[in-house]
Amino acid sequence: MHTPMFSLEVFPPKRTSPVGTIYDTLDGLNDMKPDFISVTYGTGKSADRTATARIAHTIHSEYGIDAVAHLTAQYLTARDVDEALAMFDEAKVSGVLALRGDRNSEREPAGVFTHASDLVCYIRERRPNLKIYGACYPEKHPQAATLDEDVANLKAKVDAGASHLISQLFYDDDFIAFLGKARAAGIDVPIEAGIMPVTNAKSVRRMTNMCSSRVPRKLERMLEKWGDDPRTLREAGIIYASEQISDLVAQGVDGVHLYTMNHPSVSRRIWQNVGNLFEKA
Repeated sequence: MHTPMFSLEVFPPKRTSPVGTIYDTLDGLNDMKPDFISVTYGTGKSADRTATARIAHTIHSEYGIDAVAHLTAQYLTARDVDEALAMFDEAKVSGVLALRGDRNSEREPAGVFTHASDLVCYIRERRPNLKIYGACYPEKHPQAATLDEDVANLKAKVDAGASHLISQLFYDDDFIAFLGKARAAGIDVPIEAGIMPVTNAKSVRRMTNMCSSRVPRKLERMLEKWGDDPRTLREAGIIYASEQISDLVAQGVDGVHLYTMNHPSVSRRIWQNVGNLFEKA
């Protein structure tokens, strides 16, 4: 274990990609010895559950690293969740990250788990001893009217059974202020800061737009100068993420969760810069 915590996120390969590419990703991340690796999940199809469970099992059994399986709520029935939890039991996951999930305009939600807190409550009833993770938004959820309203919703999620939180991406100095509001609201579980390295201008603009996350002027300058120069932008992005992490660790955060985007070389470069800031227990 690290102090503060350090964890990673990976996602299943695209269905058009060879399955073995996930081994390339995990091989590249293994030397970082994260406290856990989370595995993303699609919109609710059976194939998504299978892919997440298989990769989680690989992380646990072949790499000896704790695996956390994502589970998205709004397109799932209770039977779907039971099936997923059974798969995750077999995969020996150390926890489940319960999410509402993004809306797909081509599908109608199942209407069973409207909010992530509904899914958290259901999992807690079915698996009392399973560690349940939840997501949080340092700049508030896009559908919340205010940050205070969003923090109140987050408190409900924790009260329902979430015992560990991981933040969405952010690029400005928002996390510490959010953390103060969360603690003042009585949220006392660990909260990890989610860091997504800048490697591609289009993806940054897409993700920040999706999450309603601000692009500070210093990052905007990077995108304007090197947006058409991926190699240089990647180098600048590694520095930017490293500085974010250094500042967060200096301010005593509970942990850092690095969104790898299945780019182990970028993650390793960042870890080379900041790894010595994390004490190894």
